[in-house]
Amino acid sequence: MGKAKRERVLKDSEAKAVVRNLRVSPQKLNLVAATIRGKKVEKALADLTFSPRRIASSVKAGLESAIANAENNHDLDVDALVVAEAYVGKSIVMKRWQPRARGRVGRIVKPFSNLTIVVREVEETA
Repeated sequence: MGKAKRERVLKDSEAKAVVRNLRVSPQKLNLVAATIRGKKVEKALADLTFSPRRIASSVKAGLESAIANAENNHDLDVDALVVAEAYVGKSIVMKRWQPRARGRVGRIVKPFSNLTIVVREVEETA
């Protein structure tokens, strides 16, 4: 018995990786994701390696996971991969309180984000 196998959402030339619960706001994470959209994976990895932003190392790990998924699970050529999509979603928000003057309270929000990276194999045009 059991469930029927779910149809694959992506095309045969695509692979995906999702990084969940990154401790950064979606707005800041989207700035890093925007730097790798549409680039070849070698260039994107180099950009993330030398990026000054704190979260760039986590984005790089997610991109490496997508590359590994493409190579091992879908038999795609690593040298022909480009970052087709890199999009950010909201996750949980931790709420904390900071005491302020005269018995008041200051609210501190600590947002988390999700990152989805889709890599696509493109044929080289000579």
